[in-house]
Amino acid sequence: MMNLDGVHIVHETGGRLRLRCRVIGAWNFDPAYLEALLESIDGVEQVRVNPAVACVVVYYDGAPDTRDAVFACLEHLPEESRRSGRRRPAPNPVALAGLGIFALAGGLLPAPLRLAASLLVASPILAEGVVTLFTRGVKIEVLDAAVVGFSLARRDLFTANAVVFLLALGSYLEELSEQRTTGLLRGLLRPRVEEVWVERDGVEVGTPVDAVRIGDIVVCGPGEMIPVDGRVDSGDALVNQSSITGESVPVHVSPGSEVLSGSMLEEGRLRIRADRVGSETGIARISSFLETSLGTASVSQKRSAELADRLVPLTFGLGMGIYAVTRDPRRAAAVLTVDYSCAVKLANPVAVKSAMYTAARLGVLLKGSQAMDSLAAVDTIVFDKTGTLTTGVLRLAEVIPLARLDADDLLALAAGAEEHYAHPVARAVVREARVRGLSLPAMSQVDFIVAHGVSAYVDDCRVLVGSRHFIEEDEGIDCAAADDLRRRLHAEGKSLLFIARDERLEGVIALRDDIRPEAPAVLSGLKQSGIRHIVVLTGDHCDMARALADELEAVDEVHWELKPEQKAAIVARLQAEGRRIAFAGDGVNDAPALVSAEVGICMPGGADLARDAAQVVLLKDDLRALLSARLIARRTRRSIERGFAAAVGGNTVFLLLAGMGAITPVTAALLHNLNTVGILAGSGYAGLQYRPSGGDDHVDATE
Repeated sequence: MMNLDGVHIVHETGGRLRLRCRVIGAWNFDPAYLEALLESIDGVEQVRVNPAVACVVVYYDGAPDTRDAVFACLEHLPEESRRSGRRRPAPNPVALAGLGIFALAGGLLPAPLRLAASLLVASPILAEGVVTLFTRGVKIEVLDAAVVGFSLARRDLFTANAVVFLLALGSYLEELSEQRTTGLLRGLLRPRVEEVWVERDGVEVGTPVDAVRIGDIVVCGPGEMIPVDGRVDSGDALVNQSSITGESVPVHVSPGSEVLSGSMLEEGRLRIRADRVGSETGIARISSFLETSLGTASVSQKRSAELADRLVPLTFGLGMGIYAVTRDPRRAAAVLTVDYSCAVKLANPVAVKSAMYTAARLGVLLKGSQAMDSLAAVDTIVFDKTGTLTTGVLRLAEVIPLARLDADDLLALAAGAEEHYAHPVARAVVREARVRGLSLPAMSQVDFIVAHGVSAYVDDCRVLVGSRHFIEEDEGIDCAAADDLRRRLHAEGKSLLFIARDERLEGVIALRDDIRPEAPAVLSGLKQSGIRHIVVLTGDHCDMARALADELEAVDEVHWELKPEQKAAIVARLQAEGRRIAFAGDGVNDAPALVSAEVGICMPGGADLARDAAQVVLLKDDLRALLSARLIARRTRRSIERGFAAAVGGNTVFLLLAGMGAITPVTAALLHNLNTVGILAGSGYAGLQYRPSGGDDHVDATE
C-alpha cells in the first residue's frame, strides 16, 4: 500500500485505480459529488465510491496525465464535497443477498450461535446509532438502532434480522433510484474524444484533444464526435446535435455553418476551424453546469430535509412513550421502525434530477434544483425583445428612393458604404445587395461613426448612411420628406436607415427583425401555465415597440428606448410590487437584469456573460423550449408535493397502526420501505414523462 499525501493506493493496474481516502468515510461526505467531479476529468471512464470503507475505484484510459489529475482532485477536494445530511451507505448486492438469506434461515443455526450471529449482523446499525446520538442527536440512525436493540433485548431474533435486512434493502433501492436519475443526467454528455485529427501544413495529424488550439483545422469523419465549437471551413455533412440542442433530426451543415462540440457527424466529412476549445466549448460549459447542479440543494429541498429531521425526535419520543406506558418493546419497536425522513428527503432530488434530464433532452439546461423551483414559482416574465422574442437577424423589408436614384442604385450605394462595417444593419444591407447581384461602387475615405452611421466618398461625392439623428441633426441634411414614411414604417415595426448624397436625402431603407414564428403560441402557453404578467423591454423607438405589442396579444406591458441599467431598474420595480420575476435575454447588456431577477433565462446565442449569469439556458433557438421548461418545473413541483403528502400520510397511518399494536415491527418496516421506494419511483417517473405535443405551429400548455 502506497501513500501520496493522504491518498492510499490499495491496488493499481494499467487502467484501474483502487484508492483509500479518509475523507470519503466522513459522515457528511457526498459520494455522488465526488463521482461527478472525477468523471468530469478527461480520460476517466467510470467511478465507484464506497463510503463504508472510504474507498474509490477509478477506471481510466491509463494515461499518466489522467492518473495525476485523479490524485490532484482527491488531494484538493472542494467544500462542496461535504453535505449537511447523510444516508447510510447502501450495501452491495452480494451482501444484501447474504442478509436476506440470514434473515430467513438464521433460525436454523444452533441455538448458541443465533444470538451471536444476530448481534454481529446488527452491530453496524447499533454502533452507528450510538455514534449518531452523541454526535448529531436523535436522527434516523438512532431510530433504526433502537428498533433492532429492542428486538434483540427481547430475544426476538427473527424480527431483528428481518429489520436489518429491510433497512439494507430500502437503502439499496433508494441508492439505486438516485443513481439512475443522476446517471441519466450525466449520460447526456458522457461521450468524450481523446484524440482528434488536426490539419498541419496540409497533413492530417493525430493530436490529443487538449492540444487543439483556436484557429486549428479539425477534420471529422462519419461516426465521430465533433470536439470543438467552430465553423465549417469545407465539406458537407449531416450532424446529429440531439445531445446538445435536443433536436432529434440531423441537420445539414456546409461551409460557413456553425457546429457545436458534442455533436455526432453521421454522414459526410468536415474540416472545422476551431473557435472555442477545451473548457471554453459549449459541451464543457454545460458539463460544468450539470456537475455543479448535482451537488446543489434548493431552498425547498433544504426545508424538506429540515422538516424530516424535526420529525425524527417526535417519532423517537412517541416510541419511548408507548414503551413507558405499555412496557411492550414489540409495539415500541414497530413505532420506531416508521420514520418520515427517507422519503421526504429523497423524493425532491430524485424528481428534480429526472426533470433536469427531460428538460435537457428537450433543449433546456436548468442549473440545479433551485432554478427549477424558481421557474415553477414565477408569475411574471420580462423579455428583452431583440434576439429573444425576435429572431435577432435583421431582414431588409423595403428600399424607398426619394430623389434621383432607383431602388437598386440606392441599395448598392448604401451597401458600398457599409460593406466593411461589422454591424447587424450593415450586414443586412450588404447581404440583400449580394442576393440581388448588385455591383457595389468603389468607396474611399470610409469613416465609421459609432452608434450613428458611415461616411464615405464615391467619385468625390460624400455619401452618408445612418440614423435620422446622424443625417439630420449631426450633418444638417433636411429629412422632412421622409416624415410620413417614417411614421408608417415605425408603426409597422420596422427600423429605418437614411441615405444621403451630396448634402441631399436620397432615400430610406426599412429593416425588420421578425418576430419568432412560435412566439405568439409560446406567450399564450405561458399565460395558461400560470404566468400572470408578460413585459417586453427594448431599446427601439416607441412606435416599433407598440407594433410588437399589437402583434403579440399576450404582452401586458412594453417599455421602449431603454438603456441597460434601466432594464434592471424595471425588474427591481416589478419585484417591489410583489411579483416573482423571470428575465429572458441574450446580450451582455442583459446581465444586470438576469442577475437581479429570481430566474435568468438566456437564449442559445447569448453572450458568455449572459449565459453565466442565467439559471436557465436554452440549448436550441426555439422559444418552445422555454415553455417546456416552465411546464416541467410546474409538473415537478406538483410531483414533489404529492410525494411529500404520500410520505407524511402513509407513514402517519403506519405509525398509528404500530402504536395500536396492529402491526409487527417487520410489517411496519416492510410497509415503510415499500412506501418510500414507491414515492421515489413515482417521483422519478413523473420527471421523465413530460412530452411536448403539437406541431410547428402549436404549443400545448396544459398541465
